[in-house]
Amino acid sequence: MPELLLIALASGFIFLAAIVRGYSGFGFSLLSITALSLILTPAQVIPAIFLLEIAASLHLLPSIWKDVHWGSLAALMVGALIGTPFGVYALANAPQAPMTIALACFVLVATFLLWRGFTLKTMPSKAATLAVGTATGLANGAFGMGGPPVVLFYFASPAGHAAGRASLIAYFLFTDVVGLGFLAREGLVTRESGLLALAFLPALIAGIWLGSRSFKAADPQRFRRIVLTILACLAALTAIKAAVTL
Repeated sequence: MPELLLIALASGFIFLAAIVRGYSGFGFSLLSITALSLILTPAQVIPAIFLLEIAASLHLLPSIWKDVHWGSLAALMVGALIGTPFGVYALANAPQAPMTIALACFVLVATFLLWRGFTLKTMPSKAATLAVGTATGLANGAFGMGGPPVVLFYFASPAGHAAGRASLIAYFLFTDVVGLGFLAREGLVTRESGLLALAFLPALIAGIWLGSRSFKAADPQRFRRIVLTILACLAALTAIKAAVTL
């Protein structure tokens, strides 16, 4: 495939994934990596996507800063730092496909319960929030799928749709910076990945703008339904990818 055509096709994938990210606050990495892996190698794709994730969060941060639920976010971040090394150990020593399918099934069940109206009456305690953060770190280290536990946490809580979306954006900025540091340590962040991220930047900015604009006009209940649909689709996509490798 000619290089310009390849970049144009990949930019289309980035644009669509960025709309989802701008609207919901999550989903960009899994959608874009899954799509781009059809035409590029993972070593090319993943560092570039981390760079784009950070750019997306920085782009959104000024508009969501006042809505972030900092109390819960701090405990989630600490928990993620605790859980990630154990997740990485599981990645190195446990069969991945069955574990990934089990996690995806859990996410699907939890999403179904939230769809049926399950919510928490109060924000979870610090200990419970720390436990969710630890589970997120475990999932991120073991499966590269740390987002769903945090998404479920915020959309089951009474924090509200704006605070949930804002806190997710801030949380993923933190985890993406940490992840990029690990990639750089392994020598995977190269000049090529930087140039690839720059090539995709216009599509990212356009998609983020369109998704954010759609969020501003969104009804909270409709937003909740769309987010849960996205989460269920991502979990199903992850389960299918894992099942193919069995």
